Amino acid sequence: MKKQMTAVVFAVAIVVASIVLGYAVINRNNKPGNIAVTGLGQTNFTSDLIVWEARFSQVNKDLKQAYSDLKRDKETISEYLTSKGLPDSVLVFSAVTSSKKTKNKYSNDGKYIGEEFIGYDLDQTVQIKSTEVEKVEKISREITELLNKGIQLYSSSPRYYYTKLEDLKIEMVSRATDNARVRAQSIAENSGAKLGALSNAQMGVFQILGQYSNEDYSWGGTHNTSSKEKTASITMKLTYQVD
Repeated sequence: MKKQMTAVVFAVAIVVASIVLGYAVINRNNKPGNIAVTGLGQTNFTSDLIVWEARFSQVNKDLKQAYSDLKRDKETISEYLTSKGLPDSVLVFSAVTSSKKTKNKYSNDGKYIGEEFIGYDLDQTVQIKSTEVEKVEKISREITELLNKGIQLYSSSPRYYYTKLEDLKIEMVSRATDNARVRAQSIAENSGAKLGALSNAQMGVFQILGQYSNEDYSWGGTHNTSSKEKTASITMKLTYQVD
């Protein structure tokens, strides 16, 4: 009798243990999981601000004359640029920098014997910042006309910017977020699950590259200034709960 009672208790214990274990397995499988997706927001845009610089200089052994010559060049450059339709307000001339210019001297047998003073080297830069992008582009290409006036002018390549960059960033984040959610929804549906609440969001680095360029993305972000036509992009990594 005692053996039969022991067997019954043991059987009941096995059944109860099986039920508890089965319930635990079901609950474990019913715990919400996660879906992590990365969305991309991207758009092409045209720069609406141009910055262009040119440097001009004069060299003369007489410092006073060098300043006088440089001042004359400045006036000629200013008249030229305004004649091309640029207002005085966008012309910014830097302060004059000066240095002594020398050259090495050698004896007839090739030995170095010191330096010879050539003159004072005076430099000045003119910068133009304008929203009239096409006009300044054209002027930067035609500026060599001043060489015919005897002005030593060294033109830099224009730099291009976008004045509504903050608005563009917000738009890109919105696009990237929408793109990521669509991907997460598709994954959930194909897995027979239901997309739950957003549990985490991480924004990537904002990238601005020249259109049709061979530039690479940078971990710290890229901001192209050499191309007028650009492509902006950003990624958003979202993590959703799924039921």
